[in-house]
Amino acid sequence: MAQTNLTIRIDEGIKHEAEILFNRIGLNMSSAINVFIRQSVREQAIPFELKPYDDYYTGENLKKLKRSIEQSDRGENISFSMTELEAMESGEIPQRAIDFLNKHKGENANAKN
Repeated sequence: MAQTNLTIRIDEGIKHEAEILFNRIGLNMSSAINVFIRQSVREQAIPFELKPYDDYYTGENLKKLKRSIEQSDRGENISFSMTELEAMESGEIPQRAIDFLNKHKGENANAKN
């Protein structure tokens, strides 16, 4: 089979990290890229899942965001100071948060139905 050259542009730091990785598994850069291309052709697809680095915009998070916006629009929100948030990290729950949750407990249950 005839061989051809392929020239690509890549960040120097990423190239260096990739060379270290491929060397650890017994490949050079050319062999590793050949493996990738051959597998892509074989599968007729990229041989791994491509997804955004930031997983924030998952379906589940978007549902939570929409629910939060709807609650805020209905006035069902509460804000905390940094001091209160730090206290909550150690297990303390401000009384006004408990009061808020108790006040809206029945409303939230009805909104789900």
